[in-house]
Order: sequence, then C-alpha cells, then structure tokens
Amino acid sequence: MKIRVTSTIALGAVAALALAGCSAGDKPAGAPDGKGKTITAWIMQGTNPDSSAYLDAVSKAFTEKTGAKVKFEEVQWADAHNRFVTAIAGGTAPDVAETGTTWTPEFADAAALVPLDDYVAEEKGLADDLVKGLKEAGTYDGKLYGMPWYAGVRSIVYRADVYEELGLKAPTTWDEIVSNGEKIKAAHPDMAAFAVPGNAEFQVYPWVWGAGGEVAVKDGDKWKSELDSAKSQEGLTFYTDLALKHGFSTAGATTWKETDVRDAFTQGKVATMISGSWTPKSLLEANPELKGKIGVAVIPGKDGGIAPSVLGGSHLSIFEDSKEPELAWELVKLMTVGKFASEWADATGYFPGVESLMKDALASTDPLIAPFAKQMVEGGASVPVTPKFGAVQAKQTTNTMMQSILSGQKDVAAASKDAAAEMTDLLNTK
Repeated sequence: MKIRVTSTIALGAVAALALAGCSAGDKPAGAPDGKGKTITAWIMQGTNPDSSAYLDAVSKAFTEKTGAKVKFEEVQWADAHNRFVTAIAGGTAPDVAETGTTWTPEFADAAALVPLDDYVAEEKGLADDLVKGLKEAGTYDGKLYGMPWYAGVRSIVYRADVYEELGLKAPTTWDEIVSNGEKIKAAHPDMAAFAVPGNAEFQVYPWVWGAGGEVAVKDGDKWKSELDSAKSQEGLTFYTDLALKHGFSTAGATTWKETDVRDAFTQGKVATMISGSWTPKSLLEANPELKGKIGVAVIPGKDGGIAPSVLGGSHLSIFEDSKEPELAWELVKLMTVGKFASEWADATGYFPGVESLMKDALASTDPLIAPFAKQMVEGGASVPVTPKFGAVQAKQTTNTMMQSILSGQKDVAAASKDAAAEMTDLLNTK
C-alpha cells in the first residue's frame, strides 16, 4: 500500500462554505464560557519573522469570543521537539501547540494528543474542506490529531533575469533542465546552474517520485524503503548527476542546507534551485533589488507533467494534558478557519489549510504564486505517515546518502542500498 498522498483540490470545489465560527466575533451557539480561564499555546518561532501583532489580534478575538484568555509562547523549531517530549513525559504540555506534519503522528502514537474528528464533524462542511495532504499527514490510526493550519510546497525557483538574458524558458522535462543548465554554465561559469545541496532532504524526494520510485511503502504492519529500487535510483542518479556529471552545482553544496542555497541564490551565485512557496516573498522583502528577477516553475517529472513534492506545513493540535479541550478547540478553529487563517498565510507566504481559503491562490495569475499553487494541487505529496519517520529524519538517513554520493564516497547503488536498509530498520523499530 503506497502511503504517499497527493493533494487533489478541485478548482470548482471552493465555493464559500457556511462554517460555524468562521469569523472573529461570531459566537456560535453553545460556545464554552471561558470567563476567568486561561489556556496556553505554543507557536513555533521562525515561521513568521514577527508574529507578535498577529498573535495579539488572535488573543483579543479569542477573549471576545469565549471570555477566556490565551497565553502564547513562541518556541524555536530547533528546540521544540525536545521540549515537547519533556513536557509530554512530565504532564506539562500546553493546551494547544503547532506541530510539524512529521511530529503529529509521533505525538499521537504516544497518546499525547486529543482526536479532533468529533470537533470537526460539528462544523458544517469543515471535514470536506481540509487540504487533503495536510489532513492525511495529521491522521494516525484512522483518527485526525492535527488540524491543518498552513501548507507549503517546494518548486523550482530561478533567476528570471539570467533565463531571459539567455532566451531560456522554465524547464518542463528533465532533458530541459540539462539543456538549460548547459547554456547557463557556458554563459556564467561562476554561477551554479542548478544547486544540488547535500543537507536538504525534502529536495531529494521529488526526483525519486518523478522517476516513479517511492521513499517507503507499507505492506501489512511492515514498512519497506524503496530508495534502492531501480526507479528511485534513476531519479537519484539524475539529481546527483546535475552536480557530478554536468557540473551544474558546486562542491561546497555537498553540506549545504536549504538556507545556504537561498543565500547563494540571493548573492547571484545560483541560477536555479528547489525552494519553498514561502521563499519569493521573504527574498523580495529582504532584497528588493531582486524584484522582477525571480521566476517559479513546477518541478517536472522525467518526461513532463509534475513531479510530486513534499507538502509540508503545520497542524494545530490539542494535548491530552489540557483541562479545557473545548476552549482549546475554539482557539484552533479561530486560527485555522476564516480570516485569521488567511492573514497568517498572507504574512508567511504559505497556503491556508482549508480548501475554501485556497481559492485566491488557485485563481492567482501572479507568476510567483500560481506555479506553487499548481504544484500543491497536482503534486503535493506526503512523506511516510508514521511516528517512526521522525527517527529517520533524526538519523539523517537521506542526507547521509546524498552526501556520500556527492562527495564520491559511494555510488548511487551502494548509497541508496545502505539508506534503504537503515530506513527500513528505523521504520520498523518497536
């Protein structure tokens, strides 16, 4: 059974929904009376450069709606996982928290989260309005534990000024990626025609999927990584050959993270990269001189079409430690449905977690938005939905494989075989 999930938002299915509690100030019948009560919420720091104004507005609306107060605490992504684990073990978890899509199944498996299905079912039309990929990523053992908040996806981001100078169009096949790269390399030898970072896991999987391969599949109760299948190896070979065979990347990129790629792109040292839907907005805000010099395109499959790309983002979850789950749900609903969900998406460059709020993005003709929306709709995919995938990421299985290939220590066959064996073992560890 393949666990990769593709988002399938239909353009014609985003008519406005009469959702209870869609707007701040709309107090639905039966809303809990929270007068004199306070709940806590952890929000990850770094998603938005400054979220204080947004959180203040949410806090005010929440109090107006319920009479209760909410105490927000911003937590660094780098520290968050350990803090969650410690809080869960000590019974001190917050009422509500932002959980990354790969953490939600892990915390659900630890019986730390409250199932949200009954809450969602009470809101007219909401169950069918959740972005499919995020809903699947927040579902564990048949129950929803993560309410979709915002979503992002990676596509090709390129220097439009360089492409225009050389008469190039955004690639629609793998062959076109190579032909474009050759022209960029010839005209700008000091510029990486296509960056291939070794420490950016989610940039690897589109090439595996684009060749028809899989990261891992589940058969019964067992998982098996297929990174070493013939199709997966074909995708890995194409991607790493952009650096090793064609010389489109740079040796230094062997240890680059996504942030390193973006920095090099901003400095004019990279012509083409894989980056997130949140990237153009942040790049232009920090570097206004890049206006008109950035282009976006979907990641092509081997012979065309769209290669699946990891649909990332965050959920809002309610923790079992909460003594006020009804109030916690009111906060979750306020932030994920309606104007505050739209405002957060606009501020961060992500997409909302409900389809009805995606309509503007889906209809957008903005060249820095429309390709990402298309990628998300037609090629948004999930990594294996299992609490054990966090162990794979902690072990750096995929990044270690990439670095061993890019550094010349192993070929694709050997590196992918070792990575698949390690991933399979980690996914099945009790």
